[in-house]
Amino acid sequence: MVTSSHEAMHRIFQHDAAAIAHAFAVLKLPFSKPTAVEQVSVDLTETNPVERRADTILDITTVDDRFLMVVEAHSSVDDSRPDSWSYYVTFLRNKYKLPVILVVICHDHVTARWATAPMKLGHAFWTTITLHPLVLGPSNVPAVTDPAVVVQDLPLAALSAVTHAREAEIGAILRAIVAGIRRLGGNETTEFYVELIEQGISNTEAAETWRKYMAVDLSFFRSESAQKLRAQGRAQGRAERCVEDVLMILRHRGVVVTDEVADRIQDCDDEDQLAAWLRRSLDVSSVAELFAE
Repeated sequence: MVTSSHEAMHRIFQHDAAAIAHAFAVLKLPFSKPTAVEQVSVDLTETNPVERRADTILDITTVDDRFLMVVEAHSSVDDSRPDSWSYYVTFLRNKYKLPVILVVICHDHVTARWATAPMKLGHAFWTTITLHPLVLGPSNVPAVTDPAVVVQDLPLAALSAVTHAREAEIGAILRAIVAGIRRLGGNETTEFYVELIEQGISNTEAAETWRKYMAVDLSFFRSESAQKLRAQGRAQGRAERCVEDVLMILRHRGVVVTDEVADRIQDCDDEDQLAAWLRRSLDVSSVAELFAE
């Protein structure tokens, strides 16, 4: 089951291209600063009914090149994941004809060490594929404990909180974030990161500390605009679930769903339209019937 903590670990990258640049800098990677970042559909399902979805897929353009980045969040060791990750990488490479980078975000040292080790797929006597994920975790993401850094670099501060959620320095990180956010004040960006941090550390002991800060130091975030943002998030979640249901039902019933059709359904954010497609998907035998006016 996908949890809010899991979602928060990769939503940082969906919201702000700056987070991508931070990842490059933290890992000391030889990539140029991104000039454009566009989210790609995370549905990697082919014509068979087995559904495959990555967490976040980004199309990144720099001054020097262009490539895809698959961002996966993980909070525990799971030896089944390399099979899915290798599928994501090879599928995207074949579909888009672009280099593909796999980034794994972890918020504990054990999971980060597991994800960092080369992952070998094949026979016991012969390796067919070796995966080398780029890993962001408590060992290489800095602990941001200075409010001035938070003011300058809120995406990095949020990434620091999420990846250090189970580390001893999380208290100092949260205090710095609270102080920095109070200086920045309430706006859509700070409200997004307040919610993101709350989700990202929700399954850790630090969550109680954060709730206290929210109740006292950051109480102004319980404003009308913050409530509106949360309502928008819930609406988006309903729409995404409806999209998944429509695609799953169509494929289960043997209706051919091309990439163009999947993109049209996924790009729709009209809840009424999605609900109509969901009802039709139970009876139609083709996508032409689904889209019929």
